[in-house]
Amino acid sequence: MSFSPQQKMNFLRCSIVLFLIYIALKISLCVPPGIPSSLKALPIAGHFDFEHVHHAAKDFGNTYSFLPLAVLHPKSASDIATTVKHIWHMGPGSRLTVAARGHGHSLQGQAQAHRGVVINMESLPGSKMQVHTGNFPYVDVSGGDLWINILHETLKHGLAPKSWTDYLHLTVGGTLSNAGISGQAFRHGPQISNVHQLEVVTGKGEVMRCSEKQNSDLFYSVLGGLGQFGIITRARILLEPAPKMVKWIRVLYTDFATFARDQERLISVKSRFDYIEGFVMINRTGLLNNWRSSFNPKDPVQASQFKSDGRTLFCLELAKYFNPEEIAVVNEEVTSSLSQLNHIPSTLFQSEVPYIEFLDRVHISEIKLRSEGLWEVPHPWLNLLIPRSKIHSFAQQVFGNILTNTSNGPILIYPVNKSKWDNRTSAVLPEEDVFYLVAFLTSAVPCSRGSDGIEHILSLNRRILEGGFGVKQYLPHYSTKGEWRSHFGPQWEAFVQRKSTYDPLAILAPGQRIFQKATPFSL
Repeated sequence: MSFSPQQKMNFLRCSIVLFLIYIALKISLCVPPGIPSSLKALPIAGHFDFEHVHHAAKDFGNTYSFLPLAVLHPKSASDIATTVKHIWHMGPGSRLTVAARGHGHSLQGQAQAHRGVVINMESLPGSKMQVHTGNFPYVDVSGGDLWINILHETLKHGLAPKSWTDYLHLTVGGTLSNAGISGQAFRHGPQISNVHQLEVVTGKGEVMRCSEKQNSDLFYSVLGGLGQFGIITRARILLEPAPKMVKWIRVLYTDFATFARDQERLISVKSRFDYIEGFVMINRTGLLNNWRSSFNPKDPVQASQFKSDGRTLFCLELAKYFNPEEIAVVNEEVTSSLSQLNHIPSTLFQSEVPYIEFLDRVHISEIKLRSEGLWEVPHPWLNLLIPRSKIHSFAQQVFGNILTNTSNGPILIYPVNKSKWDNRTSAVLPEEDVFYLVAFLTSAVPCSRGSDGIEHILSLNRRILEGGFGVKQYLPHYSTKGEWRSHFGPQWEAFVQRKSTYDPLAILAPGQRIFQKATPFSL
């Protein structure tokens, strides 16, 4: 999204105020009282930082800020285990908790630890990435490695992971603790369905390897477990042959039912496409581009001449991977597949880009927004998983009644097949075989009290959630145990049992607000 000059001025004023508050806090907390001397004495190769901790109280959401007591910069999984085990031995009387922080892309303080210890996972070097080729290729990586770096390394061997997120500058441990979803999920499932093995530090400070055949309960607990059962320090990621190019396609619809029908048909058959997503455009003039990517169609004149006339439009986004020598066959396959769709005929827009450029498309726009000082604004995102049977009533209510003038950011919407998800993981999904990811990726103008301000956007989020529709939150955020119990539904008892097994003192991931340290577990 873009901001007006007045909005930018408001943002500047607000930033100055926040900076002054930050300086005041820094002065008052340079030597925090009550630092446990025992932490300083721990035999670790890395180090604790008790002074420069303010960055660990920030995340991408920019709506929550909890200062930790210390930040651990580990040099090995052993450093993490030593720290957690020490806090475990301190017993329930200690209020110290531990949060693993990757690239800081959490939305509501999930990777923060108020007066606790935040682990900077990106400082965890681990061993060099090990790419294993052969019939069943994989790569061994650190939990603190970024997916973009994994992509660069595996491409040297002509390989790449099967499943992605739209944004690659996230850590392995971060996405695997949630699910990791993008347009490849209809075929390969989420990232948690494409992991062969993990190394995990539990809430007792134990370093354990786990897989489908070794410590399997821990393995499936940690995948999609919101950091509640262990800190992922290493992972073995499945790979596939990597293409060199991507045919990137966007087509538009005015009717949601037609749009959804085409999406569902594409994921239900043996699709020729490798990536299927969609998004909603409400009263937008930039029909083909948004801050998430820089899509440049081959026919920019045709794109510039299309007028939305204020209508809500739905964009189907497709990608077909290929190598240059396959272009003739690929063009025939794509033409055949597109001929079966029911989009607006004049709105077929295509582009051909290198594979790595397509996968890293969001980062291009991140660089631009950072240069304008518009990246580190509040992001009150709302990510939902909605049963197929409810998606039409959801669309009618939300896009017809709640969001009518503007969306303050991209809205993603696309179906996935539940059969591609492993039901043994901790991920919480709707009951139906097909469900939709709907992601409201909003940005708020700091200090604004208008429709682009955070309070107004949060009120819209609440209205969307109050509609029911059998939704489950992805990247969930709740403040009471009752809400969490409702979120997990029949999985709640198993979740609590796993917590009591692997983190009985509730040391890990306090920012999720699921369990309170030293509070007895109850169903």
